[in-house]
Amino acid sequence: MKIFCIGLNKTGTTTLGHCLGSLGFKHRSFNLALLEQVAISKYDQLHKEIVGYESFSDWPYPFVYEYLDRSYPGSRFILTRRATPEVWLDSLFSHSLRVDPIIGSRARSLAYGYPYPQLNPKAHISFYTKHLQTVRDYFFGRQNDFLEVCWEEGSSFIDLCSFLDRGHPNQDLPHSNRRENGNLMHKDANIRLLRWYENRIKGANHPLKPDDFSTIVH
Repeated sequence: MKIFCIGLNKTGTTTLGHCLGSLGFKHRSFNLALLEQVAISKYDQLHKEIVGYESFSDWPYPFVYEYLDRSYPGSRFILTRRATPEVWLDSLFSHSLRVDPIIGSRARSLAYGYPYPQLNPKAHISFYTKHLQTVRDYFFGRQNDFLEVCWEEGSSFIDLCSFLDRGHPNQDLPHSNRRENGNLMHKDANIRLLRWYENRIKGANHPLKPDDFSTIVH
């Protein structure tokens, strides 16, 4: 059985990954190389990755859940979310300034169409809400292989264990990757890069499209 977390980043996916690891699953998280491949509809490396692990979270998995469902029958899917879209966006804002500016901006350009969420908050909110709804619609009526969790609203380790048919370990829910645990060494570089993008948008002769960002971030 394969387990795929198909919630977007900053929705509690790291916490879920630690939970899955504590339950004995061999877990794999964010992989930029796979995101690059999936973005051009190449899946060979994705399948090689999946063979070696049991559970997966973060990019690129939320973007290919239908393909994964067809390719790996009997898998379990977990949709993580935040209490509100605005809470998610605020967390995304903060996180974008704490990660490596080159890797982060490239990954976000591929995932959301923009290197920084600050460049178009409305588009990110729309992306987030649409993702939740399309996932819910796709898995409607499939409670045996689909679970939606929100740690802020009381989803528990017990809920997860029951869904996965595992006994509950004697430990509290691990809240991982909280804002105060982020790496601040990248903040100045990210702010400079964000300002560069903002100035580029202001100086453009036409409104920049998401594809424009994907091609200039390497």
